[in-house]
Amino acid sequence: MSEKQYMTIDGIPVEINGEKNILELCQKIGVKMPTFCYHSDLSIYGACRMCMVENKWGGIEAACSTPPRAGMEIKTNTERLRRYRKNILELLLANHCRDCTVCENNNKCKLQDLAMRFNIEGVRFPNRAKSTKGEDESSPCISRDAGKCILCGDCVRVCNEIQKVGAIDFAHRGSKMTISTAFGMPLAESPCVGCGQCSAVCPTGAIVVQKNVDRTWAAIYDPNVYVVAQIAPAVRVGIAKELGEPNGFMATGKIFAAMRRMGFNRVFDTTT
Repeated sequence: MSEKQYMTIDGIPVEINGEKNILELCQKIGVKMPTFCYHSDLSIYGACRMCMVENKWGGIEAACSTPPRAGMEIKTNTERLRRYRKNILELLLANHCRDCTVCENNNKCKLQDLAMRFNIEGVRFPNRAKSTKGEDESSPCISRDAGKCILCGDCVRVCNEIQKVGAIDFAHRGSKMTISTAFGMPLAESPCVGCGQCSAVCPTGAIVVQKNVDRTWAAIYDPNVYVVAQIAPAVRVGIAKELGEPNGFMATGKIFAAMRRMGFNRVFDTTT
């Protein structure tokens, strides 16, 4: 039987039990590490640098890409690290469209959450997002706003590694780098299949699913239109949190009741 191995995080001994990086160990003991580019199902990218930790010699390293070692001692929230993270957030916000109140991801944006967590009350750098970025509304499924992109690469990796489509990737270099389709073609003309997985991992509102809210209300209000809604099986459970119910709750009844009150003429489940 092998001897247990430990490392120290913020003065707490933590057993190493197959974790592939320091970030997983931090999460295991409840340390809420800030990160944009880390997803356990995707490859390690290490681009955002928000999860940097400080070792006992004063060096800093990315928690997501550093494997734990027995005897290692790190701190996750020193004054130096806090200044470092605030500076990163300011630089991201300087290149980010900050129309938060009309953003699809308002109150659900990781950049917004971290800016509040680190008490960002002003940005020292000029905002250049609107003059250099643009929107792509060509797809009937996905809406892209490059002015809100922070180049975390989550969308690129999920499209390539999980969906195996490769519709988007990094283009250009340095300050001109962006996420783009091949040759900058509209998303509707790319190999994109409209799965929406890129929007699911995007930490900001740079990629969102098309809502068609205005068209739906117009149809409901039109007395000459008979409106029918078809609910996919996954929606019955996936929407539970939005309805104030616990994860896993079967919300079919609430969905049907709400949609009938909205004015839908008929609502039915695809499983029936």
